[in-house]
Amino acid sequence: MNERIHGDLTEKIIGSAFEVHNELGSGFLEGVYEEALCIELWKKGIDFEEQKELEIVYKNKPLKHTYKGLFLVGGKIIVELKATSGLTNNDEAQLVNYLKASGIKVGLLINFGLSKLEIRRRVY
Repeated sequence: MNERIHGDLTEKIIGSAFEVHNELGSGFLEGVYEEALCIELWKKGIDFEEQKELEIVYKNKPLKHTYKGLFLVGGKIIVELKATSGLTNNDEAQLVNYLKASGIKVGLLINFGLSKLEIRRRVY
């Protein structure tokens, strides 16, 4: 059941990522893919916040350190974009930390750095 949390929105994000990858291919910086993904989401009428700052709370006390640069879609899904030679366990751990800190349940890790789009979905 957890796998289908926000499934429709997840599919729209992934479809948009494929649009971007089909158009641009691999080799650009993450910021280029983020900007192009914003255009695709906007064209589909999907709400998103780019470069969002995420407060981290420890034992009910906000920390001075925050996560910066989060990409939040529909207020429900954190999207972490990469443009690397492959996703790592550290990339997945980073996404899980974002989910823990934010209380958001679903995250997508999308890597544009390869000839084939690499996507991992995590539910926390």
